[in-house]
Amino acid sequence: METTAGDTLQQFVTAPVRTATYKRLLYLLLAFPLGVAYFVAFTTGSSLGLGLAFTLVGLPVLLVTLVATTGAAGLEARLATVLLDQEVATPPSPRETLDSDDGYLAAVWRFATEPTTWTSVAVVLLKFVYGIAAFVVTITGTALVGTLLAAPFVYDDPGVNYQFGQYAVSTLPEAIGVATVGVAGIWILCNVINVVAAAGGLMTDAFLSVGRERAA
Repeated sequence: METTAGDTLQQFVTAPVRTATYKRLLYLLLAFPLGVAYFVAFTTGSSLGLGLAFTLVGLPVLLVTLVATTGAAGLEARLATVLLDQEVATPPSPRETLDSDDGYLAAVWRFATEPTTWTSVAVVLLKFVYGIAAFVVTITGTALVGTLLAAPFVYDDPGVNYQFGQYAVSTLPEAIGVATVGVAGIWILCNVINVVAAAGGLMTDAFLSVGRERAA
């Protein structure tokens, strides 16, 4: 279904009161801790596996790391589906690709040559970068809007120096004007949240869709 200019304007105006906006905010808030967890787990597992590659332990460690990474990518796909209401491709379950009916070596080879095994690695590593960006957008934006909205309540507090650059807020009309900018900032922030969250879902889908045409 095509989105008209009227639909886009309606989505912008109603962003602060739509449930979808706050589901996307939750998606962004989860992005940073999940990104850090994925990055630490993957770099630790892959480094350990490569360091022990000359022993019998290294390859199993690498395999477990890749299986866990594929599982993490699957979690990302489900989060995007639930919180962003986007149809996101899900990587095949490691249980499917590692089916040992044809023998363990064949199962490992099938898993290693599955495109989504490696695009899952990309999703996990990019999630770390995306999580940092999402954290900066949500925390900085929320703090800025909150500061603007608080102007009428703190501008005359002797313990607060309410100033933007060279401009000091010292009267109630000035504080109300600043708060008005903060109200407008709510609409801008909510729409930025929606755009950044949607971009995360599209990124995940783009990587996890690789090879699906071949599978189909």
